[in-house]
Amino acid sequence: MNWTAAIEKSILTTTANMNRFKDKFPHVSNGDGKYQLVNQTDWTEGFWSGILWLSYEYSKDPSIREAAVQSVASFKRRLEQESHLEHHDIGFLYSLSAKAQWILEKNESAREAALLAADVLMKRWRSGSQLLQAWGPEGDPENGGRIIIDCLMNLPLLYWATEQTGDRKYADAARIHAEKSRRFLVRGDDSSYHTFYFIPETGDSVRGGTHQGFKDGSTWTRGQAWGIYGFALAYRYFKDPQFLDTSKRLARYFISHLPEDHVAYWDFDAPQIEGTPRDSSASAITACGLLELIEHLSDEDPEREFFLSAVQQSMTSLVDHYFTAGDEAEEGFLRHGSYSVRGGASPDDFVIWGDYFFLEALMRLDSRIPGYWYER
Repeated sequence: MNWTAAIEKSILTTTANMNRFKDKFPHVSNGDGKYQLVNQTDWTEGFWSGILWLSYEYSKDPSIREAAVQSVASFKRRLEQESHLEHHDIGFLYSLSAKAQWILEKNESAREAALLAADVLMKRWRSGSQLLQAWGPEGDPENGGRIIIDCLMNLPLLYWATEQTGDRKYADAARIHAEKSRRFLVRGDDSSYHTFYFIPETGDSVRGGTHQGFKDGSTWTRGQAWGIYGFALAYRYFKDPQFLDTSKRLARYFISHLPEDHVAYWDFDAPQIEGTPRDSSASAITACGLLELIEHLSDEDPEREFFLSAVQQSMTSLVDHYFTAGDEAEEGFLRHGSYSVRGGASPDDFVIWGDYFFLEALMRLDSRIPGYWYER
């Protein structure tokens, strides 16, 4: 497969989108092939910034860099205004924007913004239950003791903050949260819950459930993908073999439950029949997670080739059957992503995180550009 051609076509789309989006941020489409635009009010703005930084790192195009820098300025204003930051997705927002600029350019202002964002994320830490609360204010009756598997991808901002400052509080909280996620979100059969509830005052476990999935006991594919990648990144930082093993377990389950074209349906327990929505973003995230996982396996590891083959099959299918291939009429890279099938929100559309992880996976395969989850 010619990954280079896919990257270059994606960058063509990105350049066209820079003119379309201006200073706004793409979120999801709604059946019309056009991205809904938001302005620092959601959890997804970082993915557009990440696409810009990846595109600039690959192409060295100064106009793309300028757009990326301007996006980081917008993230800095969001911090200054303390606007729409009352959730756990601070890592998605700031690892791919301010932290990305620091990694590439060692810009001190970007570093300061990313560290301020880590402090904002630490406001979600609940000492009584020893977790990072996903949603809602402290003491919220529904969400006060709730974690979700997505948060594993927000933790790298905290790992990095400890590396930068020497203050263990960030990484210590992240490690405790990752371990709690490993114990309670991952089931014995290697599937996963989307969300888990604890008693806020004590941290005692209550039950697993879902917000996005088919039903409480099902396996939402994007959640499984977050787990594959998130635990592999936790292993990169902590070298705890349990995190590596958990990433492997989740990966095996994901791969073994794929349909013939190697691209996931939106939930592994939803009927896998014609008309059931796919989630191309789940497969793109998993491709990145598998490539991260493979980096930590020795050449003699018997599963190395199995995981690499799965990446090749999935990414080939995405490029051949889901990729818009630089069609200027379409604003996204990947067709057939799903935001919230259960909630009826963009169940078969472009989703900006799918585009980001698709491009990251392509660049990992082609140019060993790994994204911005960790310092290089």
